[in-house]
Amino acid sequence: MHPLLRYTLDLFESLGSGAPPPSTPTQPKPLRKRSAPDARSSLMPVPGSAATGPADFAHPQATRQLRLGGVTVAFALVRAKRHTIGMVVGPDGLSVRAPRWTSLHDIDSALQARADWIVRKLQEAHARHTRLEQTRIEWRDGAVFPYLGAPLRLQLDPAHRFAGVGAALDTAADGAQVLRLALAPDASAAQIRDACQAWLMRQARILFAQRLDYFAPQLQVQWSRLSLSNAGTRWGSAKSDGSIRLHWRLMHFDLAVIDYVVAHELSHLRVMNHSPRFWATVGTVVPDYPAQRQALKNSTIALW
Repeated sequence: MHPLLRYTLDLFESLGSGAPPPSTPTQPKPLRKRSAPDARSSLMPVPGSAATGPADFAHPQATRQLRLGGVTVAFALVRAKRHTIGMVVGPDGLSVRAPRWTSLHDIDSALQARADWIVRKLQEAHARHTRLEQTRIEWRDGAVFPYLGAPLRLQLDPAHRFAGVGAALDTAADGAQVLRLALAPDASAAQIRDACQAWLMRQARILFAQRLDYFAPQLQVQWSRLSLSNAGTRWGSAKSDGSIRLHWRLMHFDLAVIDYVVAHELSHLRVMNHSPRFWATVGTVVPDYPAQRQALKNSTIALW
């Protein structure tokens, strides 16, 4: 390796998936969403070139293939104006950015030096992808998705308009929560999904405003505006003018987790950082915030 060459390792933890379509948000670190890998992630074994054989892990834009730690990795190599070799393991696989003047031999050597780390991260990403796929919602009559920490079953009920809002929460004979949608039995998956999202966003706006009103006086702050977020990386955010943004898919969690996020954002109206003083402020209204923060961090939200 050239004596002036050094490489950097850019740690990347995915919650997701690039920017999702409006009704397919990905999942936000405690108050940053974990990106959910796209359903088409290439972390599953895929064929490689005839010359090198199949790849165990392949990036969809792979341009080079290498044997690392006993597995074959096809990675995306990009030449850039930089002085180091950067490696990122994301939802799609391994991406490498290298200086234009760096030889392929030096790039391969840098990857071999980090082979154990690369393979471990690829395996972890594959496992995350598999877990997420198991949570994918099949949008049909009888489908189930989490609502306030409990299962909510969908029921298509075309005979009702539900006061013009197209959906109503009900309780079935067996005691289960049911969301009745004013849709025909042959409604498409997209129609069912969009109707659920519209209803969930209406509930989110009502509940979030109630929880903001509950915690704001206790924290001696005043919020000015609430907006619903569909961001791919954050559960919430706050501005010094009192504007609060909360991700509508927080409605999948139980109320304790939602309260933690609400208190977190309101506390930023007093302390606009994550210093010990900030966390002490959060703790005045949500004493068990470490547990709720961890629950949010460890969550695997159903894929839409």
